[in-house]
Amino acid sequence: MSTLKQTATLLISCPDQKGIVARLSNFVFQHGGNIVDSDHHSDFSVDRFLGRIEWEMEEFDLSKAELPGALAEIADPMGGPEGRPWRLHFSDDVPRVSIWCSRQDHCLLDLLWRHRAGELRAEIPIILSNHEDLEPVAAQFGIPFQHVPMLGSKVEAEALSLALLKEHRVDLLVLAKYMQVLSDDFLRSFPAVMNIHHSFLPAFAGAQPYHQAHARGVKVIGATAHYVTPELDAGPIIEQETTRVSHRDTVADLIRKGKDVERLVLARAVRLHLQHRILAYGNRTVVFE
Repeated sequence: MSTLKQTATLLISCPDQKGIVARLSNFVFQHGGNIVDSDHHSDFSVDRFLGRIEWEMEEFDLSKAELPGALAEIADPMGGPEGRPWRLHFSDDVPRVSIWCSRQDHCLLDLLWRHRAGELRAEIPIILSNHEDLEPVAAQFGIPFQHVPMLGSKVEAEALSLALLKEHRVDLLVLAKYMQVLSDDFLRSFPAVMNIHHSFLPAFAGAQPYHQAHARGVKVIGATAHYVTPELDAGPIIEQETTRVSHRDTVADLIRKGKDVERLVLARAVRLHLQHRILAYGNRTVVFE
């Protein structure tokens, strides 16, 4: 929710049980909070409750430092043996995002334009690429650019990349057409990674999906933003969109039309993440729009 007032946002994912909404809402009320947004979903197929509550901190009688401890007393038991089931975010804490790219510039440019326009509330401390082609784009927007080639040891390249993420205190890594597969070790070290894939997953995963789609004669192509997991192009899906194509379209036409969809889908997914509106569980997500 767009507001000038400071808010707190609670995300919770736990085994489904009676009274969760009532207990959390009553906690906010008892401490003087005004709830400005509330949404929840129960997935009965896996017996899971997923919820999001946002409230104003203006008259709340707990400080940012006091709130986690007080909230733990009521919310921790909801997780049972799974452990702590909740995350807490404050609107005055600005997330730090690193964008990684290769040679294609359309997704990078779109994110940077939206960031400059104030659509994406985040800091972008560094852009990283395995090629030098897009360094002028980073310079145009005044953002440091780091070239980390993948021609030598991938282990060393990923170690340097992880060190840069840590140095710049990055919260989210966005792969904006970064045409490299991250290793399992990398993802274990830094799991908050989002990717844009140029197909409507799970169709046409892997390389050259537009060529695959053209060969199959599809009438609709799309793009998918998802969190990255060790299995290629199979992480929890955040956002998708499609556009129609016809028998008259060449592969080049599909690529041109697909790029428009890719930009929109990735921007929507990044915005939803920055607004703390996504909960991933298993290989699925709940998106509280």
